This record gives sequence, C-alpha cells and structure tokens, in this order.
Amino acid sequence: MVRLWEEYRLAVILVAVALVGLLMSVYIVPEEEQVVIVRTGNPVGTVNTVSGETNAGLYLRVPFIDSVRRVEKRLLDLEMNDEEVLSADQQRLLVNAYARFRITDPVRMVERAGTTDGVRNALEPILNSVLRQELGRRTFQAMLTAERGNALANVRANLDRQARQYGAEVVDVKIMRTDLPEAPLQSAFRRMESDREREARTIRAGGSRDARIIRADADAEAARIYAESFGQDADFYDFYRAMQSYDATFATGENGERSSESSIILSPDNEYLRQFRGRR
Repeated sequence: MVRLWEEYRLAVILVAVALVGLLMSVYIVPEEEQVVIVRTGNPVGTVNTVSGETNAGLYLRVPFIDSVRRVEKRLLDLEMNDEEVLSADQQRLLVNAYARFRITDPVRMVERAGTTDGVRNALEPILNSVLRQELGRRTFQAMLTAERGNALANVRANLDRQARQYGAEVVDVKIMRTDLPEAPLQSAFRRMESDREREARTIRAGGSRDARIIRADADAEAARIYAESFGQDADFYDFYRAMQSYDATFATGENGERSSESSIILSPDNEYLRQFRGRR
C-alpha cells in the first residue's frame, strides 16, 4: 500500500487539485436568475440576461479571480404604504401604491446599486416624489374617475426614466388604496353630498323653467289654432268647445261611475244640450 502511494502520490495530488479546482470553477445559473461575472472589481461578462444570447445552465469561471454576482430575473415589487399626499383640492390623502420592475441591465445595476435591494432603496423615494407630483395636480374626485389611469401612466413613465440609470425597467404602477384620513372623511362626504344636492336643485330649476316655456309655447300654438279654426268655421269651433265642456261635465271614473257625487238635472230643451239635439 505504501509502495502504491509512493508510486502514484503525485498523480493523486494532481487529480485532487484538479477536482477541487473544477468544483470551484463550476457554477449553475437557474432560469430565474441572471449572472454578472466580476473580475478584479470590474464586470467582464453576463449570463442568462433578459436580452442576452446565453441561457441558464452550467458554466465555468476562473477560481479566486472571477466572482459571480447573481441578479433576480423575475419581476420585483416596490411598495409605498400609507403615505400622506396633498391633492389639488387641498385634501390630505393616504395612498398605498406599488410598482413592479425588473433588472434589464445587470451590469449597470451592479455598478450603480450593487444589489436589487440597492435598486429598491434608490427607487422608493423617487416613486414617492413622482406620486406626490401627479396626485397633487388632481382633485380627490378626479382620482375616482378614468383620469386615475392617466395619472398612473405618467407615474410609470417618470419612474421608469429614473430606473433606467440603475439598469431597471418599470413594468407597472398601481394604487391599491386612496383614502382620506379618518378625521376629514365625514367632512368630505358632507361636502360632496351638498355639492350633489346643489347640482340637483340647479337641474330641477332648469327643467321647471324649460317646462314652463314649452307649456307656454304649446298654449300659444293651441290658441292660434283655435283662433284660425274659429275664423274659418265658427260652427265647427262651437261644436268642438261644446264637446270639451260635455267631457268635463259628464266624465266618468275608472269603474264607469261619475267622478262627482252631485247630480245634474236639465230640461231636454236646455240650450246647454243643443249639440246633443243637433243643430236646428
């Protein structure tokens, strides 16, 4: 045994060193990660990047010289919780928002921020500032309409422009909640209710005015038609007015009964019933 060790000692040592060197050189890149190879403090290569040519798999590096910096390839979240924002109508709003971003340039990220947490720390105050600027241009009621989407689109564009310098791309920005603080909440509701009631009164007044105008125009038109009819055929006008009077006098209810409890007794020769008898 000693003889074998003496004969193959060098070979065994070389194999062991090669095996250790191989284990130290090999690294695995999964699908959800991208890798930056750093040599003496400078990035010299990337693996499995968003727009790169290499894919996930088994790779080699130079031991003790190259270091592997792993960067998340999946979407990352950036949250803003219960930040107080002043709207254009001087309402203090509590806003909960979040942004989703991903690292598209891992080399720049390593150089500028170091890690994904560094990117988060850099983008958090920017998201806060951009949201304050956009919401400060709009009223609280506007944030409850489709204008909210335009505001978020502007926030995403501005935040993305700032994120590019850290090698990141902002994919989406959403507001989870926009609430008034508890104290002025009831005051805001009362003010909104008062505004709606005032608007309703204005609409009802306008409708009543328009109805009076339409009714007056209709009465004038009816008077004109009556006047023309009377001027062209006095007998027909007399007959028409008599029929209207009969309808008002002898009208019946829904069950075929007279709507009035009183009785009317007239002589057949009464002038009022002349149209019933026909002209003579």
